[in-house]
Amino acid sequence: MVRRSLAALLAPLLAAGTLVAPPAGAAPQDPIQHVSWGSGDELAAGSVRGVAVKRGKLLLTAEAGRRTFEGRRYDKGTWTSPWVSPGFGLTELIPSWQASTPGDSWIEVRVRGRERDGSMTSWDTMARWTSGGAIDRTTLSGQDDDGTSVAVDTWRTPGVTGWQLKVLLMRREGTSARLRVDRIGAVASAVPARSDVATSATGPAAGKVLDVPAYSQMIHSGHSPQWGGGGQAWCSPTSTSMVLAYRGALPGAAAYGWVPGGHPDPWVDHAARMVYDHGYDGAGNWAFNTAYAGGLVKSAYVTRLHDLREAEDYIVAGTPLVASIAFGRGDLTGAPISSSGGHLLVIVGFEADGDVVVNDPAAPSNASVRRVYDRGELEDAWQTASSGTVYVIG
Repeated sequence: MVRRSLAALLAPLLAAGTLVAPPAGAAPQDPIQHVSWGSGDELAAGSVRGVAVKRGKLLLTAEAGRRTFEGRRYDKGTWTSPWVSPGFGLTELIPSWQASTPGDSWIEVRVRGRERDGSMTSWDTMARWTSGGAIDRTTLSGQDDDGTSVAVDTWRTPGVTGWQLKVLLMRREGTSARLRVDRIGAVASAVPARSDVATSATGPAAGKVLDVPAYSQMIHSGHSPQWGGGGQAWCSPTSTSMVLAYRGALPGAAAYGWVPGGHPDPWVDHAARMVYDHGYDGAGNWAFNTAYAGGLVKSAYVTRLHDLREAEDYIVAGTPLVASIAFGRGDLTGAPISSSGGHLLVIVGFEADGDVVVNDPAAPSNASVRRVYDRGELEDAWQTASSGTVYVIG
């Protein structure tokens, strides 16, 4: 189980220019903790049934059980995490994972909480997910039977003091697809509703800008509307694709061969298809975006940061961040759209005065994606909208 301070995590990574595990920073006024299991020793701390930890992965064994789902029979194994007690009453939890599910195989991710009196909530199913086409990738919003509930990619609670994850590995009975889970974790937080935030002080990334390729979602307008409404709604997969391109990890041409000829940047269309959430009916599911990216890079996960000063440490380490924001009319000077109830963009660096350099996919063309936003305005749009949610893709 990985629980590290941001400073301790980043120190050995500055030279390497990549992040391979999530931070666990916490501030008294805004408790945030990220816990992840991603090595053999870490995964071995969980309990298993029909699953073995081999070469740092979770794999089904011959002792797997059986499950019938939508009329089909599956081999089933489970891994259950240790209980995590973050030291505060969490109100939100965002799981994320990396897995490979070839053929007719998939995984299901569940979460439950522990109350202050030691009683436990029921298991809530967060997602059914596949890296292939075995099932429709979906989340299951609702499930508010005992005070907790699922809101797409986020588990909401009234303040439980502990949490636990379970992942089910499912493979069609009689087949031999080698499905595996490489990493699973979650970020827990207790963040109050806010209408304004203080602007953080400029830090060590002042004047540093990463050379992240620029892709516009708007040049895909009308493309494949079945995957979340078309390019005009694809801020998340477009942002994810920008970071994958920066990492040299875009999928090969065979993956997006289905995209009609003449479509620019066809890997963006492919990303939208791969992250589409049938339950949410959109391509903006945070965990589905990092799960897709996680099949192409060493590490990808969702976490939360307290402010842009923490984001600067990632930029110094060579790691751009996909940030989730929202803003009203006139609240984000220079934005290519007047307002948004939910938008994602890539933080790629900082000006010398601390203002934020971004790749904003809502720009009308690739050439106009690079923007500079006022530090205070962007920090407010990010923290009040999503409590500092980011994708870290390394």
